[in-house]
Amino acid sequence: MELTQEEQQHYNRHLILNDIGIEGQLKLKKARVLVIGAGGLGCPVLQYLTAAGVGTIGIIDDDIVDKSNLQRQILYTYDDLGILKTDAAAKRLQRLNPLVNFTTYAKRLSHENAIDLFNKYDIIVDGSDNFTTRYLINDAAILANKPVVFGSIFKFEGHVSVFNYKNGPTDRCLFPKPPKSNEVPNCSDIGVLGILPGIIGCFQANEVLKIICEIGTVLSGKLLTYNALNSQQLVLNLKKNNTITITELSEDYEAFCGIPKHSKKITLATLEKNLQHYNLLDVRETWERTEHHIGGQHIPLGELAFRAHEIPQNKDLVVYCETGLRSVVAIEFLRESGFSKQLLSLSLSYINN
Repeated sequence: MELTQEEQQHYNRHLILNDIGIEGQLKLKKARVLVIGAGGLGCPVLQYLTAAGVGTIGIIDDDIVDKSNLQRQILYTYDDLGILKTDAAAKRLQRLNPLVNFTTYAKRLSHENAIDLFNKYDIIVDGSDNFTTRYLINDAAILANKPVVFGSIFKFEGHVSVFNYKNGPTDRCLFPKPPKSNEVPNCSDIGVLGILPGIIGCFQANEVLKIICEIGTVLSGKLLTYNALNSQQLVLNLKKNNTITITELSEDYEAFCGIPKHSKKITLATLEKNLQHYNLLDVRETWERTEHHIGGQHIPLGELAFRAHEIPQNKDLVVYCETGLRSVVAIEFLRESGFSKQLLSLSLSYINN
């Protein structure tokens, strides 16, 4: 394999770096990287890996572009609203660098497809936003023997690490047990500084390039933390826990992460067909409801303990929020409070999928 004249022009600034040069650029061209999630973290990762010339990039995400994404997911524009993120991302990235091959998967990662998918790539980039998916990624990467470039964000703080690199520590070494389902909300529930995922995503892209080109010191066995409010960085050492062994994927990572099985989910399509059988409860904040809602009663989650008596119990109740996290918490509270009818959760993030 050689670099074409067009590639030599495109990657000129890499070629004149002693630590990369033609050899390093050829490694990038041969590399296959799977990016899980084309959201806040995935967007900068995808943009910089594309610009750098990673030969094959896979993108898996089942979400569509929403107006609320544009505050931080700068890969997209108003013209992309309502379009699958995989389609919008691949189209934009192809324009950024037509020398790169893209494969898109407009679906969710699952225990059924994870290992087969991982086996097609050299490096996995975790741009997910929930512990359920992170544990699935971790376990599948161990079984497929693939390194995972991890990133996470919370309000003004981000974290980066590289797991399962040359038999190094994994995500389970950092989090042997998941937090309770209502303890760690994602950015759809508590917000995030728009520029933070861009910073953390760039850190992730940097780790990918170091792994491929075999340069620098990879963040294996280390956890980098970054605070956007004071620009402070801290690198913590992470030891491998040799008592943790993964022999197969779980069929129910939601149960492992403490998401109750009796918190049944419902799709918008099913709801619309049987709307007369349900009451609706929106547990989001007032500003969220002002932007968009699907009707029903509105009681923010923080007020539920004082206003639960206002909810009629003549029908089964569909509780909805942006991601399904707050609705699960609300359902648990209502169930413990003696709500007699069936309770179902609806996530607005996925109503168009």
